[in-house]
Amino acid sequence: MATAAALTTPTKQVESPEISASLAPEAPAGSQAIPAYLVKEVLDGLPLYYKGYKEILNGNKTLEEIMGCSSLQAEIIAGLLEFLYKNFDRSKYRIYTNEIGSHINHKNNISHDIAIFDKTVLTADKINKRYTDVPAKIIIEVDVDVEAEKLWEVNYIAKKTDTVFEFGTEKMIWILSAARKVVVAQPGQDWRIVDWNKDIELLDGHFFNIGAYLQSEGITMENKD
Repeated sequence: MATAAALTTPTKQVESPEISASLAPEAPAGSQAIPAYLVKEVLDGLPLYYKGYKEILNGNKTLEEIMGCSSLQAEIIAGLLEFLYKNFDRSKYRIYTNEIGSHINHKNNISHDIAIFDKTVLTADKINKRYTDVPAKIIIEVDVDVEAEKLWEVNYIAKKTDTVFEFGTEKMIWILSAARKVVVAQPGQDWRIVDWNKDIELLDGHFFNIGAYLQSEGITMENKD
């Protein structure tokens, strides 16, 4: 793989998918209260809302209109999943998508686009109707889909990544479609930012190239902003 730029990491919903109304912060006097159903994640005790939630508060959109992902995000996730299902040992790993929820502790309830679990960690008896409470081995996120107003997007990425590393995750990959870059992070190492036309190792010597995959599907990135 080509040498990539290094990014040094900063130092440092509830057990069921239903998020308690108590997680939504109190609105200042005279302002509109934010319903708890607009909370997508809770990170370090801070509720983070679905991107575009203000459009709902203003009456311009419904919840369903802001919850979905773009067709580009869906295509990238579909390509990754197809690759993972074909190449990873399914007897060793559980490969989950669909905003799989992770309950880390009472201050951190987050979700992931793709999470790969070791079956010796997420054993069959831990599969239930609640969020997972054990760490994924690898997490892949496609874009930031929360309104990270109080953190800024880069701080949200850093905080969420550090949080899952403290929980036990071994690798986190962020795919940033607007910049066409991939951030590859592992505990105790400098983070790397690479162009998404480069091969990225996912696990066990298996590499995926997002740019090449999109090209193979006839998808160009011109006028996609």
